[in-house]
Amino acid sequence: MKDRDLSHPNIAACLPFMAEKKPYQKAVIFPHGRDRQGRVAYTHLTFKQLDEESDWLAHGIKKTGLSPGDRAIVLLSPSLEFVTLTFALMKTGTVPVLIDPGMGIYRMVSCIKQVQPRAFFGIPKAHLVRILFPKYFRTISVKVTVGRRWSWGGVTMQALRLKKSGTFPIFNPGDKDIAAIFFTTGSTGPPKGVVYTHPMLKALVHTVKSFYQIDENDLDLPTFPLFVLFSTAFGITAVIPDMDPTKPAEVNPAKIVEAINNHGVTNTFGSPAIWNRVGRYCEKHDIKLPSVRRILIAGAPVPGDILERFRNILPSGNTYTPYGATEALLLTSITGNEICKKTLPLTRQGRGTCVGRPLPGVEMRIISITDDHIELSGRSLDSFSVPPGEVGEILVRGGYITREYFAEPEETTRAKIIDGETFWHRTGDLGYFDEEGRLWFVGRKAHRVERCGRLLFPVMVEAIFNQLEGVARSALVGIPSPDTGQKAVMVIEPSDGKIPHGSKKKEWEERLMAVANDHGIPIDAVLFHPSFPVDIRHNVKIRREELAKWAQKKLKIS
Repeated sequence: MKDRDLSHPNIAACLPFMAEKKPYQKAVIFPHGRDRQGRVAYTHLTFKQLDEESDWLAHGIKKTGLSPGDRAIVLLSPSLEFVTLTFALMKTGTVPVLIDPGMGIYRMVSCIKQVQPRAFFGIPKAHLVRILFPKYFRTISVKVTVGRRWSWGGVTMQALRLKKSGTFPIFNPGDKDIAAIFFTTGSTGPPKGVVYTHPMLKALVHTVKSFYQIDENDLDLPTFPLFVLFSTAFGITAVIPDMDPTKPAEVNPAKIVEAINNHGVTNTFGSPAIWNRVGRYCEKHDIKLPSVRRILIAGAPVPGDILERFRNILPSGNTYTPYGATEALLLTSITGNEICKKTLPLTRQGRGTCVGRPLPGVEMRIISITDDHIELSGRSLDSFSVPPGEVGEILVRGGYITREYFAEPEETTRAKIIDGETFWHRTGDLGYFDEEGRLWFVGRKAHRVERCGRLLFPVMVEAIFNQLEGVARSALVGIPSPDTGQKAVMVIEPSDGKIPHGSKKKEWEERLMAVANDHGIPIDAVLFHPSFPVDIRHNVKIRREELAKWAQKKLKIS
């Protein structure tokens, strides 16, 4: 099979295809600094250059002795080198393992030990971690530094680039050969390595490109490093933004707007934390973004005020709030316009967050809530299903839904339901379908609060309190109680970040309890927190387990 044929089963075949079709189109653009006038200076690789450089690097990788199926840790900052290296590894059949360094050193090195990698590709700072924690890296025989190498051995990536070495014959994978391993952040438990095969990635690329009508005229600004790879697979130019991807809540909105306007960006993806800052900045300075056709906002429920704000900022575009997970990157989608016009008023009444309808090829079911492992044993899944409109756990099935966690058979068994020749993935999320076939998200299964036999769902409850003046955001958490099973505690993050005291605190508590009573929500206590702990990937998901422990200590409940 020809490497320049998109029917090639390896996802990396998109590069030689684009190199032949549009050799001089920019594939990746990177901000390299500023000139004396303060203008951004960019460097780039065309599709032809990216294909050639990944070929040269693939030849060098093969000479290290790495074989198809060997796993390689990739710890690089967003850069041209990150894209080149990842595609070079895929061309050789070596499996890139991508771990979010923001999860913390101890969690990160535990993930590395779990996958037993043969190779380690990292910036100098990453190699320092390898030196400081050697017991987690004992399986590694190939050590490659991206940048300046000090005294830790191995070679540099520059030395691996065998220039003028010719076209590299792309590895021809089978249906079950692993293409990449992406680690979850572990927001509700230990991080897990999600296994993606080449057919899964190709199916995902095809579905997303078709559904959002992404074409060769699009230009992407992916604020999450992994999605730069998808931009390349789509065959469109990607602009890497000038930001720290591990701290999206601290992004400089002026730099995002600058990149969009410098290049005429048409498509972009990011967490609500990013677009909240960008939206407020644009509103304050009366800035429009005429080139943008679509902004995909995901990672957590998107506040309605963000979507309303962008209706005025995008004269020719729309926002979208897709729903998914690391195990199933895109499952449903809905436009910001539909939310603002139809579902936002219901969200503010406590109905949950509408995340839209399933994408083509994605099947979804809602089953009764249980923490137990489910085995059908000849039974139909219908025996576990709940009626329309009733909250239950969201199950998904489809061509790019991942089948397993790497080296985690027990976690895989808990998260999958075998159904004949196929399987369903248990998302661990709770929701329901409305009469129009739209999915509504109400929270994580692990975060539900059960008080006196009644279930309370955080996303439903919090939407009511988040509207109150002076409330930045709220969090419903449950803490153990011998009397009620769990006590329902409402934690408030004040807009000014200041904890109320004395009479002001009493006024707050009375106002909040009155709102709870008006909506029939049983709240046992109200607490105030200056700044909620959040996840490291999107900087927006509340770390509720941590907040619940804090609340328990604050209330002195053992």
